[in-house]
Amino acid sequence: MTTNASDQGDGHLFSALPVEDPATQARLHERLVADAEREGLLDVAYRTLVTPVGTLLLAATDQGLVRVAYDSPDHGGHDAALAELADRVSPRVLEAPDRLAQVVEQIEEYFEGRRTRFELALDLRLSKGFRREVITHLSGIAYGRTESYAQVAAAAGSPRAVRAVGTACATNPLPVVIPCHRVVRSDGSAGGYAGGAAAKNALLALETAA
Repeated sequence: MTTNASDQGDGHLFSALPVEDPATQARLHERLVADAEREGLLDVAYRTLVTPVGTLLLAATDQGLVRVAYDSPDHGGHDAALAELADRVSPRVLEAPDRLAQVVEQIEEYFEGRRTRFELALDLRLSKGFRREVITHLSGIAYGRTESYAQVAAAAGSPRAVRAVGTACATNPLPVVIPCHRVVRSDGSAGGYAGGAAAKNALLALETAA
């Protein structure tokens, strides 16, 4: 989705540039991004990245990576994630791939088996309360290891909140980077995942194969 930084009345930056030539459109978009950054109009930068588990939407604020989203039709796909960012973070959302270069580099290294820990600034504003406690704990689950939903609930200080842990994992705003895929059922089966069962199993297999 190409966006336009001009004032659209409601502040959203989702209208396409009315230029058909791809090269011209790319040059205009680069100028648009530069102008938006210079004028302080770029609050959320995003891009997409093709990975072995599907195309991911990556979005960042000046505080850090704020959203990683699978293009899942069950959850509205990337458009729903962008709309959520516009609603909950800022309507000044613009496709700006260069702002996410470090994120892309580290995610690619992860899928190539060359990175076992992400070293990225994170913006966790999309998670609140108990869900925030859960995803904060998830970052401490080591690469190649798993914990059950019950173990995570106990670690988050609410041993009986197993179902709430499942909800926190399902709504994790930064899947892959914050490893909710490392949380499994007590019987060892994978359990649910925002990116789907195949993606969760692929991530677990990648890590156990290292």
